[in-house]
Amino acid sequence: MYTHPLTRRELLSAAGALSVAAALPRLGHAQPRPITVSHSISTFVYAQHLVAREKRFFEEEGVTADQGFIVPGGGAKVVQALAAGQALFALGDSNHPLKISEKGKEAVILFATDTRCSYANVVVRKDLYDAGLTGLDRLATVKRPGGGKWVVAATAIGSGTWVYGSYVLEQQRTPDGRPLNSLVEWVGGGASMTMLGGLKAGKFDAIMAVPEWMWAAEDQGFGKVIYDILDERAWNRVFGGPLPVTVGYCLKETIEKQPAVVQGYVTACFRAQQWIQKAPDGEILELLYKPYMDTFSRDEVLKSIQYYKGIFDWDFLVDEKQYGEVLKIFLSTKVLDAPIAFSKAVDMSFARKASQRS
Repeated sequence: MYTHPLTRRELLSAAGALSVAAALPRLGHAQPRPITVSHSISTFVYAQHLVAREKRFFEEEGVTADQGFIVPGGGAKVVQALAAGQALFALGDSNHPLKISEKGKEAVILFATDTRCSYANVVVRKDLYDAGLTGLDRLATVKRPGGGKWVVAATAIGSGTWVYGSYVLEQQRTPDGRPLNSLVEWVGGGASMTMLGGLKAGKFDAIMAVPEWMWAAEDQGFGKVIYDILDERAWNRVFGGPLPVTVGYCLKETIEKQPAVVQGYVTACFRAQQWIQKAPDGEILELLYKPYMDTFSRDEVLKSIQYYKGIFDWDFLVDEKQYGEVLKIFLSTKVLDAPIAFSKAVDMSFARKASQRS
């Protein structure tokens, strides 16, 4: 994923997070239990945390995250915070809790917030598009200027953009049966400025792009989208259907020791998701823009709200088939060394109870 400067509120929250985690009082009806929650950056992909905080859903469910947001600027740092006990709960890529489990500390998926990967979009340079590179299949038939493999940038090798990009290109074939991925040299492109700057300068032939990068490249005239995850046929051709891409998760020991706190967290996030589904886009913008997203323009944030509302998972549930499909991605790209059983990796009991109570 990409990063942006942390807001003042995020910096203050992060500074107090560790002390909060060390002094959590008992859960009670009169006094909400302080919890620490983490996500990489405060953009709309993680709106469930932001809305639950601003609408006071956490407090209404017996917990509070007012002084317990950890927003470190990268998914790997979120994983580290949760595995180390600095955060009780996290929102991030569904491979994150599986990687924690694989390293010996069991983590569990509690719910899913979306159904498609918003950073599996592929954007090519405009000059290459004009020369005929108008779709993924054309990687095999259009000759690259200067020869050699197509240079495609992910934020970093091993990142979510690389995982999903590699999978997209591995599933589609050249006329002689090779995966398109065999025609690509993957490079690390970094964050927003270097990814977009590298594409514009011709350093990269294509980039894996979050929605904001797609819009910037096309609006500024130096890029064109050739794989758009909102194209249902294109998505299903590669992934087969909905996937639990972004998930809420925690350590298994948190479930065992603090089930009421887990329920409070999950129900608050579920209520936030339901509010997002029903609220006018402008009302959502007014709630979140000033405290979290004012490093972007209001129009950019509004466009992001509309985009993510099109791929959010409103029921929060992950079934075994969906889990199996996303697990296949992680195994084929070597993110995981071995499969982890659905029964060990996923606990939907809290999400189901949340839907009954809301």
